[in-house]
Amino acid sequence: MVEVAAVVGNASSQHHSGRAARRIVEDARERVADLIGAEPIEVVFTSGGTEANNLAVHGAWLARRADRPAVWLGSTEHPAVRDQAAVIEAEGGRVDWVEVDPAGHSVIPEIGPDAAVVSVMWVNNETGAVQPVAEVAQRAHDAGALFHTDAVQAVAWLPVHFHDSGADLLSLSAHKVGGPVGIGALVATRAASPTPVLVGGGQERGIRSGTLAPMLVAGFAAALAETVAEREAAATRVAALTERIRHGVGGISDTRVNSVAPVSPAIVNVTFDGLRADDLLLLLDAAGIDCSVGSACAAGVSRASHVLLAMGRTEADARSSLRFSLGHTTTADDIDRLLHVLPGAVERARAAGGVSG
Repeated sequence: MVEVAAVVGNASSQHHSGRAARRIVEDARERVADLIGAEPIEVVFTSGGTEANNLAVHGAWLARRADRPAVWLGSTEHPAVRDQAAVIEAEGGRVDWVEVDPAGHSVIPEIGPDAAVVSVMWVNNETGAVQPVAEVAQRAHDAGALFHTDAVQAVAWLPVHFHDSGADLLSLSAHKVGGPVGIGALVATRAASPTPVLVGGGQERGIRSGTLAPMLVAGFAAALAETVAEREAAATRVAALTERIRHGVGGISDTRVNSVAPVSPAIVNVTFDGLRADDLLLLLDAAGIDCSVGSACAAGVSRASHVLLAMGRTEADARSSLRFSLGHTTTADDIDRLLHVLPGAVERARAAGGVSG
């Protein structure tokens, strides 16, 4: 990123500086495509996973709604997908839901012939549940629908190959692989041509308008390359750390782990009966430990996790659950610190009062 920071040309311009910027963008596009098993033309750069998800689901529905008014969404999707239900219904569409079992894994649905697009995320952002994307993709295709998967949480820890996945549309975000915030991609087959949700200069196959930042695009490609090269070893190492968390919380009374195999090696979601998760989060935060309640993208709004509710948990369970997410920089010392602080923090949070429901 530092090397290309001085490139000031607009990658859509025809002058020398523009062509220099374009070379950076196209080199990055080829690199990203190769790393995820796609063709360069299928990689559409966006501002991140949220925009990619909106473009995939809403855009694909807009392109096909005349004959196919329905959309199927996973009941445990990230808000960037789930919250599109209200938008699509307000515009005359119908939304059906792909339900999950008590472990949070999708129950393969019977897709109707009027479905435009089906969206089920590859790895759940709150529980780490790995979804049966290939099976859902096949069911969608049998009904003539496009299949989209939010792979934002998947690509850092699991092999992701676009052409082998069965997906027509796939979302990525750079910051989940250690890249810069503010850049991501929608990977879309040539046949999947979502209607733009932003209009302007017609960049990115006419699907996503806007001037690209070569520095961000280059950073995305570099981070993804390093992540893919180290992914297998990193996943093995982090899985051992999450197993230590699972074992450690087992020694605390009235706790349940909500992350059930097949699951991401990097996420452990735990219910602590008799406390408010917000209280426990703040106590851990005071000890220098970052963790999350629900989605990290919920704009600071505290509410019961829709993911856990969809899994059949009670409102009280959902409000008493905390998510521990590990990354490439997480160390054994970090886990030692968490397990040293956690029992006392849980005791104090329970003393502060629990939740009802």
